[in-house]
Amino acid sequence: MDFIIYSIPVFFILIGVELLISKIRKLSYYRFNDAVTNLSCGIGSQVSGIFLKLLTVVAYIKLYDMSPLKGKTPNAWWMWILLFFAVDFFYYWFHRLAHEISIMWGSHVVHHQSEEYNLSLALRQAWYQGAFSFVFYLPLAMLGFEPAMFFVISQIVTLYQFWIHTKLINKLPAPVEYIFNTPSHHRVHHGVNPKYIDRNHAGTFIIWDRMFGTFQEEEEEVVYGITKQPNSWNPIWLNFEYWFDLLKDVFKVRQVKQAVLMFTKMPGWKPTELGGIEKPKEVSTTTFHKYNTEIPPGLNYYVLFQFIIVLIGATLFLIFETKEPFGDNLLLKLSAATLIIISLLNIGGIFEMKRWVPALEYLRMVLLCLLVFLLLRNSPLFTAVCIATGVVTIISFVWFSRYGSQFKAPNAV
Repeated sequence: MDFIIYSIPVFFILIGVELLISKIRKLSYYRFNDAVTNLSCGIGSQVSGIFLKLLTVVAYIKLYDMSPLKGKTPNAWWMWILLFFAVDFFYYWFHRLAHEISIMWGSHVVHHQSEEYNLSLALRQAWYQGAFSFVFYLPLAMLGFEPAMFFVISQIVTLYQFWIHTKLINKLPAPVEYIFNTPSHHRVHHGVNPKYIDRNHAGTFIIWDRMFGTFQEEEEEVVYGITKQPNSWNPIWLNFEYWFDLLKDVFKVRQVKQAVLMFTKMPGWKPTELGGIEKPKEVSTTTFHKYNTEIPPGLNYYVLFQFIIVLIGATLFLIFETKEPFGDNLLLKLSAATLIIISLLNIGGIFEMKRWVPALEYLRMVLLCLLVFLLLRNSPLFTAVCIATGVVTIISFVWFSRYGSQFKAPNAV
């Protein structure tokens, strides 16, 4: 069972509670465009993860089948605890190296791009991180830990990290802060303050950072984000912008050795001919400029309306992708995933008032109707769902048409 998918309603309830508390206390912890982008990246990560799972699951099971310890490890309660520590240990090393090696940073940077810190950030994940992280856990397969045990524990380690993405919780009692990763420790991890960069890589247990010299206490107020912001709400661009910049610089160097080093050295490392590495600048919450854009209020409500539809559709897709009407039909799965990604792309484009948005938005409405027809043409729910889809499409068309002529240029502030 994929516990993360079935945890989605809990995630949104807790995000709603945090948002309500921050509004009551008049704390500016959320910005609409930022939160929607966080969640868009999260949806895209789960959707792309369907196809990555084939790689990660098969690799673990194949290696487990080859292990001389297969079937010999006891199915005892203490084995589950041992595995929990082991998974968290290997997560620490993946996470640490994802900050220290340029090519791996590209698989993780998306999670750090937000300049806010709230529970929606926990869901902001790169769409291909699993392709990099899964190799760190393969030793567990050779050690004889059963695949079912591993997949359960790895999800629990991931779920633990949701609640630490909040500013509402200050420091906890000293024993908890000493052993566990907490909101205070993880706020440090997301900071661009020079003293906070590449610190506190723990998943569940902060003891790994204390043991391996990467621990930093939360002291001065944290400034969130990354040192070179992508300045975009487009989830596709956010997932590939780092690679675009890296490859652009790689093709400028004259020696193959220098090009290889740009992939294997720390993020941002450049040879002398390209100016060398830049040291992080001192920042503060009073001087740091956050990226933002402004759009008409009616369009914000339109985005909310469309995002709710996309969220419902993506959740149903994630739940039923192994069942009817998808089953083993890879083409239908790819079609549904593509429509979800296009929808997320256009939501980001609306926030930036891009010129290409209107044409793609109208096309998206047509594709939605076509996909619903293909998915449910043999279902007893066909008529009811088609009527509902038609109503949503008409409302969307009329609503969006009021603003179509305003998409002329980005309006970043």
